[in-house]
Amino acid sequence: MIGTIRKHSAWLWVFIITLTIISFVYWGAAPATRNGSAAAGSFGTLYGREVTREDYLSARAEFSIDYWLRNREWPSALTEQQINREVYWRLMFARKAAELGIHVSDDQVARVAANILLNLGRNARQPVTMDQMEALLNQQKFTLDDFKHALAGNLATEQLEQLKGMAGNLVTPQEISEAYDHDHAEYSAEAVFFEATNYLTQVAVPPGAAGQFFTNYMAMYREPERVQINYVFFGTSNYLAQAKEEWAKTNFEAVVNATYTQNMADFADAKSPEEAKAKVRAALVERRAMIDALQAAREFATPVFNEGKAESLAAVAAQKGLAVHTTLPFSAAEGPVEFAPSQALVKEAFKLDADTPLAGPVQTSEGFYVIGLARKVPSGFPAFEQIRDRVTADLKDQQAVGLAQRAGTNFYYQTAVTMAAGQTFAQAAAAGGYRPQALPAFSLSTEELTELGDRNTFEAVKEAAYSTPAGRISPFVPLASGGFVLHAKALLPVDAAKKAADLPAFASQFRRERMFTAFNLWLQGESVRELSNIPLLKEKTPSASQ
Repeated sequence: MIGTIRKHSAWLWVFIITLTIISFVYWGAAPATRNGSAAAGSFGTLYGREVTREDYLSARAEFSIDYWLRNREWPSALTEQQINREVYWRLMFARKAAELGIHVSDDQVARVAANILLNLGRNARQPVTMDQMEALLNQQKFTLDDFKHALAGNLATEQLEQLKGMAGNLVTPQEISEAYDHDHAEYSAEAVFFEATNYLTQVAVPPGAAGQFFTNYMAMYREPERVQINYVFFGTSNYLAQAKEEWAKTNFEAVVNATYTQNMADFADAKSPEEAKAKVRAALVERRAMIDALQAAREFATPVFNEGKAESLAAVAAQKGLAVHTTLPFSAAEGPVEFAPSQALVKEAFKLDADTPLAGPVQTSEGFYVIGLARKVPSGFPAFEQIRDRVTADLKDQQAVGLAQRAGTNFYYQTAVTMAAGQTFAQAAAAGGYRPQALPAFSLSTEELTELGDRNTFEAVKEAAYSTPAGRISPFVPLASGGFVLHAKALLPVDAAKKAADLPAFASQFRRERMFTAFNLWLQGESVRELSNIPLLKEKTPSASQ
């Protein structure tokens, strides 16, 4: 459960959203119910006080708004169990904060709200207004009071986290120094890698083996549900010229100068004011083009949705001289290959059915799509003959991995014996026909080694180095692609000058992590005690008749 808790200290600063003000109003948004599935019944107790229906609904509204601010979508994809868990955490935080005398002022909430509105409109270099925020909330049957309460709850939880995590801040300079050394001391190492690709030529596939492999591992070949859509695209780039003409009819340079003056801090990386203003011009033109693209998409979508049929998309497009394109069937995980989709577009595509065959305009990074259902392809298994080559290749890969791992295991045992007899790792490897790969010095804090390429391989190398004494070799470490044996040559001393320069920032981050750990430990105990008997949080089990 605790693994799903967010780092509350990040709640208020995730609002740097790149979408513009125009995406606040989207086509066909389905109003969310404020009641959810818990309009009646027992809501339990927290800290000895009853949770009323009003308490529950207010916290649910706050959670929904907070979810939108963090994810730019409403929590319709979450289960009731997931939503209720978040709602009761929110209720628990609020009651504990009140018990401890934590108070959030109206001025604090106002400052955070202003910052959110500014950041929501940052692409346009102007703030989103509170009226537009209210319109968005009203679509979901929420109010500005719900919005303000959500922000106040987030601020109170921030203070609660700091208070309950305070014990984690009590670390000594020696602990911090030792933690730095642990993370930044570099290893000098070399390794022999056993790649499955080097053993493919030794693999033979007898008749019937591929068919048997397909039968044994059929679950690997199940194709997920897929959907195919027709779409009409309104690209932002197609409206740039029009946007420039529209801006030319205004006092454009005055707008550019005013925008630059109000947001100079955002252009600290610009080499000159003129370069910064060029960026402002481009942003304003792009935003205007985006608005024009959205307007065109809406004008097209209106008659399409009025007819309400999948065929309406092509019919109206033909009347307006617009091109209709069709994707190949795609899964929810992969999305269409014809263009770079947004997550929102893929979700809308998978909501389409016979009753709701149309959606849009849906925004992506390139423009807006109005989409219609072409067909749905249910999940299922392809015939073996259709994928014989793929199955055969998978079988050969599996056998090659087995050969590589057997070779690596044998190499480890032989090398351990020969090194015990006085040979070096390089000599032992050469005797077996292998050449060790020297690795650049790395520490546990090193994020990647370009020489290894694959991140998972490097993480396994770091773990092997950490658990292997200097001068010794690791056991064979299996990987999906084969595996390796690592020789930990030496643990190098920490660079004292670099440590002195890094230590202040490291200490700050170390204390934050300790505080978060302390807060989560407190939260775990509170959740077990206070949430165990909440009716809405209990897993429902089927009855005997079901």
